[in-house]
Amino acid sequence: MPVAPIPAPLDHLGARPFSFYPPILNIDHNEWLYRKSTWSEMLVSNARTGMEVWIPRRFLGEISSVDDPVVIVGLVKELEYRAGSIWPHQRRVIEMPAAPASNVERLPAADLPAPIVGIRLERSEAAIGRLIGIVMVTAIVAYVLMISTTRDGGFRLRAVMQSDTGLTARDDYFAVVRRLGDPAEDRWSPETGVLQYRALWYPQQGYYVILLGADRKEMRYIGTLSKDWKTIHSVPTPGMAAMLSQLPKF
Repeated sequence: MPVAPIPAPLDHLGARPFSFYPPILNIDHNEWLYRKSTWSEMLVSNARTGMEVWIPRRFLGEISSVDDPVVIVGLVKELEYRAGSIWPHQRRVIEMPAAPASNVERLPAADLPAPIVGIRLERSEAAIGRLIGIVMVTAIVAYVLMISTTRDGGFRLRAVMQSDTGLTARDDYFAVVRRLGDPAEDRWSPETGVLQYRALWYPQQGYYVILLGADRKEMRYIGTLSKDWKTIHSVPTPGMAAMLSQLPKF
């Protein structure tokens, strides 16, 4: 009987801090340090509060190969801290109570819904003609929208940015400025946890360059978002694309 592989341990991280993705619910600060492990669990401590928790090995996923701006340890399930322990988070679904069977039995036969009878539709030549007309109109509208978008530069920009931004996870603010020039706007996300985001707006290109780090002096490039806050490019780090797609606009 095949045995599931044991997730990679965290002991090789040493004293380097790391963050879980997705973050553990009910814990504000997402920066951790490895302490010790057993065959089934890992003991980690919160770098800010010192709180220690045991994480079952079966919940640990991939560890990012790039540690800029911070090491990311993936979790295979969304976890929550409850009653002093770590548990899988369960989203509650409210079920509507079913109507009592006795009420249905008391309904007269005339009030019961009629049985659903399958109706077979015959495709006529007129229906096919209308379908072809709708397809042609849709294609013309899509072509006009594509031309107008290309004139504004947005369509051409997205096609280029999806293939290559020229920026890597090693690039900091000064590397971005050397390549793209000074941004028109420089924004910081609210300080709600250990990690903080920085958005550099380039209106001529029509995109935001996003930096991430635990320290404002150590911010690194993680991806590029369009003016509509849609992901155009992200660094090849496990979980980074998902993190960008869930980033609230600030």
